[in-house]
Amino acid sequence: MPVTPQQLIQRKQQERPIVVLTAWDYAIAQILDQTGVDVILVGDSLAMVALGYETTLPITLDEMLHHAKAVRRGVKNALLVVDLPFLSYQESPQQALHSAGRVLKETGAQAVKLEGGYPAIAETVSRLVQAGIPVMGHVGLTPQSVRQLGFKQQGKSPEASERILSEAIALEQAGAFAIVIEHVPSDLALNITQKLTIPTIGIGAGGHCDGQVLVTSDVLGLSTWKPPFAKSYLDLHDLIKNAVQAFADEVRSHQFPES
Repeated sequence: MPVTPQQLIQRKQQERPIVVLTAWDYAIAQILDQTGVDVILVGDSLAMVALGYETTLPITLDEMLHHAKAVRRGVKNALLVVDLPFLSYQESPQQALHSAGRVLKETGAQAVKLEGGYPAIAETVSRLVQAGIPVMGHVGLTPQSVRQLGFKQQGKSPEASERILSEAIALEQAGAFAIVIEHVPSDLALNITQKLTIPTIGIGAGGHCDGQVLVTSDVLGLSTWKPPFAKSYLDLHDLIKNAVQAFADEVRSHQFPES
């Protein structure tokens, strides 16, 4: 049976860890879904992974929709969540409603994710939820704020820690069904996880969250650079490179195809 937002909340109550990975095309999505991961996120990280940008900022809503449609065709069971890209929701709740509505209508995804928990964003989340659009929040290091925050760890001072906690609480009150906590001290992530009744999904936030997410290209060893908190389980970069080199060598030496 397909995973739902309500089931994720139940898994927090049951203390069953939630597994989240990203996807950017049909082939990767199909493999992830077959392994039984709980959530597949079409993250705006695909701007860097698949499109070669230095940050997530340049990717457009139309580009996100294009990739999300391909991912959707490979997903049968996982909950499919799509990031709303930079400036597709920050202008107004009306803009966010239009963008999120397009995601659900055009891709078949079950939910959207957006960054931040300051009052205007919490109001936007509330409007989306009221319209029947499930929302996953995102606090701590928010990559769409890279020009302001950089990629450094957030929440290290008492003031910053309190602000991030307040944002997480505001997102829950606004109706978010889960919250990603990125690159914060583990004690802050623990505090947020204990305070909320909805699940927290950590990335670079220690082991106390209700689930964990990584960018799949980091897991597979495809990334040329990965954050310090990521872990590679395979060196697919070199495996692909070696396979291509072997093919090229056989073509050039007339070994492929066999006569």
